[in-house]
Amino acid sequence: MFALHFGAGNIGRGFIGLLLQQSGYEVCFADVNAEIVDLLNERKEYKVELANKEQTETTVTNISAINSAINSEFVEEAIVQADLITTAVGPNILAIIAPMIAKGLKKRAAISTKPLNIIACENMIGGSAFLKEKVYEHLTGEERNSFDSLYGFPNSAVDRIVPNQSNDDKLLVKVEPFFEWVIEQTAWVGEKPSIKGATLVDDLAPFIERKLFTVNTGHAAIAYVGSVYGFHPIAEAIQNEQVNQIVSGALQESGKVLVKKYGFSNEQHQAYIQKIIGRFKNEYIIDDVKRVGRSPLRKLGIHDRLFAPAIEYFNEFQEAPVNLCKVIAAALLFTSNDDQEALELQKSLKNDGVVAVLTRLTNLDPNHSIIQTVVEEYKQFQNQLS
Repeated sequence: MFALHFGAGNIGRGFIGLLLQQSGYEVCFADVNAEIVDLLNERKEYKVELANKEQTETTVTNISAINSAINSEFVEEAIVQADLITTAVGPNILAIIAPMIAKGLKKRAAISTKPLNIIACENMIGGSAFLKEKVYEHLTGEERNSFDSLYGFPNSAVDRIVPNQSNDDKLLVKVEPFFEWVIEQTAWVGEKPSIKGATLVDDLAPFIERKLFTVNTGHAAIAYVGSVYGFHPIAEAIQNEQVNQIVSGALQESGKVLVKKYGFSNEQHQAYIQKIIGRFKNEYIIDDVKRVGRSPLRKLGIHDRLFAPAIEYFNEFQEAPVNLCKVIAAALLFTSNDDQEALELQKSLKNDGVVAVLTRLTNLDPNHSIIQTVVEEYKQFQNQLS
């Protein structure tokens, strides 16, 4: 079996590529990083190291790579031959690779009716559906109709912490032991796959939102609250009693929404929360609050990890979630000279005030309970910092 994977970065090599190779696929990486592509082709293998006490190491073999910046025709040929296509390039790059995928699918359709599935393994909701939309922009109406029966774009939810790293071996990737890859099987075309470690489900929404409202919410909460209290390492911040109390409280609030909305058992979800907090405490993962908290404007979006669960909590229980509001307040105080969004946020707060910024981010009424609670918590944090 042959898999083409777009993105030879740390997630691509340390997560998706690893699982595909362990599932019996020959994996070909398509990437624009000439150094990484050349090293992959030269060595034909790389190592993945787990962030645990034993530093468990796995060697990934049976691989190759294509420089998609200069050899797009090779990528198109790989699409013709592939049994599976995956991506881990970042949401903003999906639209860039879409024309190349469209060309490859056209060539494939001209000579074969073999089904093919394309899975976007990105940190976003509906990544594969978005990629399909961008690919279909480059097709005729007739091609779209015929491609619907040939090519599936099943959405997926992926979860694995891969911290920033600088290794002497440029192909080595260090990853946390935990991972989750859930795939929407109802959008699958043709025979179902056997991918080691992947779970196929009919309804992906509960798993995507559980991950967003627990892993993403929790990670951001540690970064923003930890930053207020002067911490840098994520693992150190979550060990602090004050930080832990707020983060745990926020996950209880988002968890209450998930249990109510999707029918997760409370006992199982409590275990899930504890597992996630345990992951954040992993001392072998070196990560910084500045990295995890970057792009605060995006993370403060109304459909993202902080306001989304907060608003759903209010709508369901008719009260503001105090701990989530504390996290949002902490996010407003996030500063980083290396982060353009953080600089923009602080400039807006200085020029327009906290209420104006919050209402612009959320479209909520200035008198909404969530806005008022965030403002109060923001003032309390400011007092602590002064």
